[in-house]
Amino acid sequence: MSTVHYFFCPVCSSSDINPLFTVNDHSVSKEDFVIWQCGNCTVRFTQDAPDPYSMKSYYQSEDYISHSNSKKGLVNKVYLSVRNYTLQRKAQLVEAHTLKQGSILDIGAGTGAFLHTMKRRGWITMGVEPDGGARQQALKLYDQQLSDMGDLDHIRPQSLDAVTLWHVLEHVHELHSQIEQLKSLIKKEGRIFIAVPNINSLDNSIYQLFWAAYDVPRHLYHFSPQSMKVLTKVHGLKILDIRPMWFDAFYISLLSSKYKNGKASWLGAAINGIRSNTAAWLYPQQCSSIIYIIGKD
Repeated sequence: MSTVHYFFCPVCSSSDINPLFTVNDHSVSKEDFVIWQCGNCTVRFTQDAPDPYSMKSYYQSEDYISHSNSKKGLVNKVYLSVRNYTLQRKAQLVEAHTLKQGSILDIGAGTGAFLHTMKRRGWITMGVEPDGGARQQALKLYDQQLSDMGDLDHIRPQSLDAVTLWHVLEHVHELHSQIEQLKSLIKKEGRIFIAVPNINSLDNSIYQLFWAAYDVPRHLYHFSPQSMKVLTKVHGLKILDIRPMWFDAFYISLLSSKYKNGKASWLGAAINGIRSNTAAWLYPQQCSSIIYIIGKD
């Protein structure tokens, strides 16, 4: 297996990087991976993660819900039920910051549920998804034709009103080239919506090494608001607004409790989800996951 080793920070290129701790891949391989942290921008990253080709096997699991659409198990059933609500909230957020109807590209579209929601609201939809099985599911479930991840050349520069990455950026090996490409595709008033887990959240502090949002090795980067600000500035972009993702605190806490105790603790996860969201009520920068609304500087 080929791996990616960083000698400089993958976000800000600082040499001030050091190992932090070791985390287990609880959901697929059961292997251990070391997470490092940048002393400059505060991003954490998975050191010696599999390269793009080797990474494919780490997604082959029914537990990886965005690819399988599995209803197996109570956790997945709850996830799918909540997702129906959050899809509408995401659509409303996009429209509030762009147009009521426009053109949208969803990166890492999974099985196409979000694009299906936008299409029903009158949007021109495009999507890319690297996983072949997920692309087949999108075609079967929603008649949504998705492209391979590297196939964006057919999209005219500065032609999109919105680009969305819902818990996707942390998976992208070519981080800077991806951001630069997305910047080139949006119109002057277009927006990029990026949702990522937040290492500054209370649920991270509670579960620590068992925090499910580390999701090594699939999550290559583990962002803080500060590191996201640095990343966007590097590319001549700016964060216009942030929005908390309240449900993530509960879902992540539920998975984290399963990793820590061997089985999901519904009561404990609910309590910790409430604790995390309460801490983030006045300070959204501390929410379990954050949506960053990004525009051109």
